[in-house]
Order: sequence, then structure tokens, then C-alpha cells
Amino acid sequence: MDYPIQTNRWRTRALVLAAVAVLELLVLVSLGVYAAGGVLAGEVATVAREHELPVRKAVQPTAPDRPLLERAETSVVVLNGNGISGAAAEGATRVRAFAYVVTGAGNAPRTDYAKTMVMYREGYEREAQRLAADLKVKVVGPLDGLRAKDLMGAHLALVLGR
Repeated sequence: MDYPIQTNRWRTRALVLAAVAVLELLVLVSLGVYAAGGVLAGEVATVAREHELPVRKAVQPTAPDRPLLERAETSVVVLNGNGISGAAAEGATRVRAFAYVVTGAGNAPRTDYAKTMVMYREGYEREAQRLAADLKVKVVGPLDGLRAKDLMGAHLALVLGR
């Protein structure tokens, strides 16, 4: 009868030691995952910094000490951004009616503009705001989707949308 009691003690000890070993294994795996996660997170941050998009510079407002150009001194190019035939010519006529200098009328690089907008070269925001107010255009912003050469030397671009 002594024999079964010793077998139970041996089994109990084995189960307790196995439980301690499993607990130690879980602690070691957790520490390994934590350490590997820290290294991987650092690598991910490094790769993300390498692939970061450049920050777009905000367009500086027109210097207050520079006088606002007169309408007759402000040049505007009118671009058809809606694909409707003759829209640029009609827009140029409207711009000329306010005494602006129209340097050209033609097609925008795209024809899917949803709204009419006034775009401006750096430093001509106040003139753009005035043109937008004259034509009752609500969208005004710096050149976006257009290059300076698309303006054909003009200060502003009126892009006609739908």
C-alpha cells in the first residue's frame, strides 16, 4: 500500500514542475516578443521616415508692403477645365469686362474640374481674391495641378469648371 502513495507524490511533483516550466516558457516567449517588437517597431519607423512624402510648403500671403496691382496690371489666363467648347473664350470676355489683362485662353490640362476656381502664382493671393469676388467665384487657391508655365506668364489663372 505504500507503493501507490509514492506514485501519487511523484505525479504531483511532475505536474507542479511541468506547470512551472510552462510558466517560465510563457515568460521567456513574452520577453522575446516584446524585444522583437521593439526592434521591429524601430525598423518600421525608420522605413516610414525614408518613405515620407515631402511636406508641401504653405504659400506665403502677399507681402502687405507690396501694393495691390490694379486690375489693368493684373494678367489672367483663362483655361477651359470643363470640356465645353468655347467656354474659355466666353470666360475671357467676362474677365476683360472687369478691365483685367487676358494673356490667353485655352484648355486646361484636364477637363474634369467640378467647380470654377481662381489659382494664383506665389505672391498674388490678394489679386486672386479680388478677381474671384468680381466673378463671384468661391474657390481660390495657389497653383494646384497647374505649373507656372501653364499660366503663360500670367499672374492668375481662371479655370472654368462645370
